Amino acid sequence: MTERLELTGAPGSPYTRKMLALLRFRHIPYNMIWGGVTGAPEGYPKPKVQLLPTFYFRDGEGKLEAAVDSTPIIRRLECQYPGPSVIPDHEVLRFLDLLIEDYADEWLTKVMFHFRWAFEADAEHAGPLLIHWANPNLPDNQVGMMAAQFSKRQIDRLYVVGSNGITAKTIEDSYIRLLALLDRLIEKQGFVLGGRPSACDFALYGQLTQLTQVEPTAMAISRKLSLRVRAWVDRMDDLSGQQKGQWLAEEQYGSLNGLLTEIGRTYAPFLIANAQAVQAGAENVETEIDGRHWQQPPFPYQAKCLVALREAHSGLSADSQAQVNAVLAGTGCEALFAKI
Repeated sequence: MTERLELTGAPGSPYTRKMLALLRFRHIPYNMIWGGVTGAPEGYPKPKVQLLPTFYFRDGEGKLEAAVDSTPIIRRLECQYPGPSVIPDHEVLRFLDLLIEDYADEWLTKVMFHFRWAFEADAEHAGPLLIHWANPNLPDNQVGMMAAQFSKRQIDRLYVVGSNGITAKTIEDSYIRLLALLDRLIEKQGFVLGGRPSACDFALYGQLTQLTQVEPTAMAISRKLSLRVRAWVDRMDDLSGQQKGQWLAEEQYGSLNGLLTEIGRTYAPFLIANAQAVQAGAENVETEIDGRHWQQPPFPYQAKCLVALREAHSGLSADSQAQVNAVLAGTGCEALFAKI
């Protein structure tokens, strides 16, 4: 494919950052159209749901079609473009990669959104920055007005992602633990699943670009607890020269226990409670996470995430499923795939 892939997005979008770094690593030629929040560029199709980034692919008739949702886009790129893969070839690691990517995309976005908008100083920092990212040519008086409007809208939506007075401590503690867990993994093997990056590395990186490079409170925490993770995020930005490394061998899967236990401690109980709330048509998700009460509105998309993970788990070969179950045993993640 000789045509350059095109996408729209914004630097303040962790998923945009996730996909740009992945494109660079995979040596996929692209054109980045900055802006994103203003909608599709003139002459480009609009996605059914406006999310960042938006990719523009050619359909069977050669017409542009808009695609969002980074996880399926990554798999589509694997089929359409040659180059270094970010999907492990071993079935067990491929499943673990999907699980960790889902955690990064769906739990860590709560962490990012919380640190961006729950603290006054962080919100005052983020508002104008997001407007400048969308359009650096705007005069200051317009930036101030638009930043105030946008910030209010985002702060008013904190409850939607689960950030509130009840959940704040749980969210903040999970970020602190993740920094320590990633620090040890990076020191030991370079990336989450071995000596080469996979989709889950880029998902973690995307959220961490905001938490370690943009949000003042979260940045201060990372600076204090792990400069290694901060440096890893900086390097992940462009791995176009990364030499091909090795995936974890079977006897090394134990190195993932800490990270999987963190997922089982936070994301797994949320996913299960959220799916139950969506199914019941409940107004709130009510559960316990990390020994504390958790409350937020149900989120239908994340109920679909649980369905997708369960389908991926049930689709494993018998041997691989047994091996995955052994790796997940005792982490809390096994609850996601328990027979109901």
